[in-house]
Amino acid sequence: MKWWIIGVVLVLGVGGYFGRDWFSSGKPQIQYETALVERGAIKAKVTATGTLSALVTVLVGTQVSGRLQEILVDFNSEVKKGDVLARIDPQFFSAAVAQAKANLQFAEANAEKAEVQVADAQRQLNRLKALAAESHVSQADVDAAESNLDLAKAQLKAAKGSLAQARAALKQADVNLGYTTISSPINGVVVSRNVDVGQTVAASFQAPTLFTIAEDLRRMQVDTNVSEADVGKLSAGMTAAFTVDAYPHDVFNGAVRQIRNAPQTLQNVVTYDAVIDVENPDLKLKPGMTASVAFVYAERDDVLLIPNTALRFRAIPEMLNPEPAEEESAEGAALADTKRQRGPEKSGPPAPDRKSVWVLRDGQAQEFSIRIGISDGSRTELVEGDLKENDEVVIDATGGEDDAAPRGLMPGPRPRGMRRAF
Repeated sequence: MKWWIIGVVLVLGVGGYFGRDWFSSGKPQIQYETALVERGAIKAKVTATGTLSALVTVLVGTQVSGRLQEILVDFNSEVKKGDVLARIDPQFFSAAVAQAKANLQFAEANAEKAEVQVADAQRQLNRLKALAAESHVSQADVDAAESNLDLAKAQLKAAKGSLAQARAALKQADVNLGYTTISSPINGVVVSRNVDVGQTVAASFQAPTLFTIAEDLRRMQVDTNVSEADVGKLSAGMTAAFTVDAYPHDVFNGAVRQIRNAPQTLQNVVTYDAVIDVENPDLKLKPGMTASVAFVYAERDDVLLIPNTALRFRAIPEMLNPEPAEEESAEGAALADTKRQRGPEKSGPPAPDRKSVWVLRDGQAQEFSIRIGISDGSRTELVEGDLKENDEVVIDATGGEDDAAPRGLMPGPRPRGMRRAF
């Protein structure tokens, strides 16, 4: 009889213990995912894409129209200033020079003839004036002689004008003949040839481009498009590193030469051109390559680093409104309630460099206010705050009422209350 009573008491006691947890709380334990606070170096970067090009690129064209008779260079040919690149058939232009010379001779002859006529008219006028003084001729004859002299002088001026035109035409014909020989204006490398022998080129409205010459591919530049939100972080002389698809494992370095003020707008996005000078001694880099650029605008060594996921984490309601455990003292619960009800001590929005993170200590999540510095996109510098190396910061949490075990299943133990620390 006695053992039966003792057994009933034990069953009721165990059932009461689990029943208390079942009816008092149906919420499972909050599960935290954490990451460590680390110490190390960090670099803050602005990323952009750009295109490689030569420092100086010259488009070589033609000033005259005609058929290409000869091409002396090809792609990748190294040329010096004055080297002949191509020749246009000069026959038409040689004939134009010959005609201009003939026209010049004709104009010179006309000018000489006009000078003779002026001299003859002057002599005739002088004779008539002498005869008129002795009344051998009338004044009308003298006046006619003066008119003839004026006419001869006018014809001389016209002849001299025609002579000047003939000389200019000959000079123009000589220049056009010279244009049939196309020469390099700079020292460099031919990166593009757009014509073939026998092709006819027309320079009626604008000079067609025959060759593209890059001055020196051992020194190049990268033109990058930097967004207006990031352009303020850049300055001339800043270092930049980039990679290209052709050599994905090689990192090339350069320096910002200038940030151009002219905006570029594409689909309502405003960007600015940041020009980077790059050395290319082994000629691995080619014009037109796409570069993925990173500008380093700040760096720190030996600082505490917090994962950015911890800064983005937002506490779930069960962390903000925990239920105090039964074994927690009344004084501790009252203190926690006071902290929860205190609210923010300062009015207005928080400073941009002030953040809150949750740290897991002794199995409890505590909130800390910190001040942050630069970021590399995945980690952020800790400038001020009661955190130390290897602290576990919360990056995710699950559990609480939304994930509560369904009624009828044995629930897990009721979670202990969480305390917030400031």
